[in-house]
Amino acid sequence: MQKIIIEKPYRFVPPHRGTRWPDFIQRFNLYGRYLKRFEGITSHEVRHSDRLKKSLDAGHGILLAPNHSRISDPLVLGFLAREVDCHLYSMASWHLFNQGWFKAWAIRLMGGFSIFREGIDRKSLATAIDAMVEAKRPLVVFSEGSTTRTNDHLHELLDGVAFVARSAAKRRAKEGLGDTVIHPIGIKYVFRGDIDAAVLPVLHEIEHRLGWRTSEELSLLERVERMGEGLLALEEIRYAGKAKSGIELSLRTADLINAILQPLEKEWLKEESSGSVLPRIKALRSRILPDMITGKLSAEERERRWMQLEDIYVAQQISCYIPNYLRDYPSVDRLLETVERYEEDLKDTTTIHGSLHVIIDVDTPILVSHERRPKGDEDPLMDELKQRLQAKLNELKAESQLYSPK
Repeated sequence: MQKIIIEKPYRFVPPHRGTRWPDFIQRFNLYGRYLKRFEGITSHEVRHSDRLKKSLDAGHGILLAPNHSRISDPLVLGFLAREVDCHLYSMASWHLFNQGWFKAWAIRLMGGFSIFREGIDRKSLATAIDAMVEAKRPLVVFSEGSTTRTNDHLHELLDGVAFVARSAAKRRAKEGLGDTVIHPIGIKYVFRGDIDAAVLPVLHEIEHRLGWRTSEELSLLERVERMGEGLLALEEIRYAGKAKSGIELSLRTADLINAILQPLEKEWLKEESSGSVLPRIKALRSRILPDMITGKLSAEERERRWMQLEDIYVAQQISCYIPNYLRDYPSVDRLLETVERYEEDLKDTTTIHGSLHVIIDVDTPILVSHERRPKGDEDPLMDELKQRLQAKLNELKAESQLYSPK
């Protein structure tokens, strides 16, 4: 399990508001150098930056809402900021500020501020709203809530985006400050290297870890799909007692997630659920974590809760696997993503392959009304954002080459 849960009291980390350091970082393209070395991103392309530039020139309160398939996404937006000559504010999960002083310093320096995802973080929300009202910089919010490693698919969006945008629009209207807008941003990664040379050693290592014979007689696609089936079956045996077959993959993954989460929901929330995964996970963590932070639990109870948090993390990772994602469109990029996810789930790290080209595509702005959200289950603002983002990802999917065996 990656260290996304921090067992200590939350402390809000505000953004650095000065421009001297961000100017220096932009001028010498330091984020580009970092991305090349640590994320394998060797080239980039910004499309339709004039749309954002127009909103900046008009003095709008701006929220940028990108998809979130890789941990490199926040830094990648630095290319866009440099293109339109601005700096950004960005919400960042608090665990990122607990991965060493340098990383925490760098995130804050570039306008990042913390958000506590295991509870209600009023200070962070207020900071986000203030940033949009002041409109000195655009605000970045990754509305999928976590990295997904499925670049062509948009997961369920968290409604905090609409809350922040509407709250800012209401204040800006009251103060006569003009429009508030959301720019959907499509981020697309294209692998331009040798896919066979990149993933075959990783597949070999995973097979070795699982005690499997190397399946070199299979095609690459068959080998990757076989590995996915095997990993799913292992988790089914672990949590449900047996592997399932003969039913749709979407039902298998949903059943597995419920097998993990529902016993925990029954214990901590007194009722089982079956809806969207991220809200369920947040609800569970918000109950399990507080007593751990106080340090008053016995060693046995603390260990039990850490095991439960690990199970919750597994459910979150499973929810990011899209049934038939590779089979429906067997592109080079989906192959790379799928193998990277296998590696990440087994080792908590991924191999840096290099040769990644990133495209940042800015959509036209969505005007945010200062009126209250309409009653009902569906939020028209979030619906439009989701439709726009998925349409942008569908468009960018054409940048990927279909895999062709050598």
